[in-house]
Amino acid sequence: MIVPTEPIGSIPRPLRLIEAIAARGENDPGLKPLYEEAIRDTIEQFEATGSPVITDGEQRKYHNFWTYCVHGLPNTAPDGFKIPFSAGHVRRMPRLTAGPFRYRRHADSYLDVAMRYAHVPVKQAVISPSALSLMYPAEEIPGYPRDQFLNDLLHEHETEIRSCLHKGAHKVQIDFTEGRLAVKIDPTGKLLHSFIDLNNLALSRFSADECRRIGVHTCPGSDRDSTHSGDVDYAELLPSLFKLKAGNFYIALAGEKDPVRVLKIIRDHMKADQRVFAGVVSPIDPRVETPEEVRDRVLEAARYIPVERLGTCDDCGFSPFCDDTTTTRETAFAKIRSRVLGTALAVKLLGGN
Repeated sequence: MIVPTEPIGSIPRPLRLIEAIAARGENDPGLKPLYEEAIRDTIEQFEATGSPVITDGEQRKYHNFWTYCVHGLPNTAPDGFKIPFSAGHVRRMPRLTAGPFRYRRHADSYLDVAMRYAHVPVKQAVISPSALSLMYPAEEIPGYPRDQFLNDLLHEHETEIRSCLHKGAHKVQIDFTEGRLAVKIDPTGKLLHSFIDLNNLALSRFSADECRRIGVHTCPGSDRDSTHSGDVDYAELLPSLFKLKAGNFYIALAGEKDPVRVLKIIRDHMKADQRVFAGVVSPIDPRVETPEEVRDRVLEAARYIPVERLGTCDDCGFSPFCDDTTTTRETAFAKIRSRVLGTALAVKLLGGN
């Protein structure tokens, strides 16, 4: 019996790289050696934690996990959708100003570099179509209707996922952090349901075997030790979340005030062909969880989720926005090490080897 354990994505970038980007701009060709060194070191430290699956820590993702694929597009303006966080700051998306919509870069390019250094399976995170759909303004763009935009968006998303799968990604994880935020923006649930429908249009383009290598991540946001939707009841999201046609679900749980209540909702709504990776460490909690704490969280999750369909993960990436320095690399890797060790301790008690 095995309980798989996987990371979510980002690791804080080295301060040297953050400072160089701030001084010279992220596209400066002279930064290439710093990016390469950050990726190599991240993978080396990631593998040293014992994590059986790793990422490149999103060291090369431009700006953040949300807009890496469109950052710098010439047909955008910076005054797009606002994402307010509980710490008081606001992140903004670019606004599309004209068609056509195309990605500027695809995530498989990051996978190419990571797999040059990695000795264990590598997963790749991509952003959801629903998140990028927020780039289209409320008023229709002349000559480029919203329906055409969505068709182009789905094509770009499908292309990105297929490329990652083809190049050997262990899993492709669709980041859907805006799911819980959608409930906060629109308590009627209409926005959330539109997001679910759009993401399912994308997932329907993949076979059942492919969907078993595709997962969806949800959390209340993570930036500067704060969330954007931590006050939203999971009960308003999870029943709809499991309507997504993905095989894996990565659900932030360690930071929840009442994880047992959330586990009961998961138990009641997950489908027989879905695996749930329960979050067992919280990136926005500065304290490093002990392996024993992680073990107990896994054992608790196993009371509600069948062990053969249970996995563990971090609640979120440790630095989804590249300029976030509230968590150190040392803390991130220490938490990952506890996740790995704690999961192994739980497996022994659950009857595994």
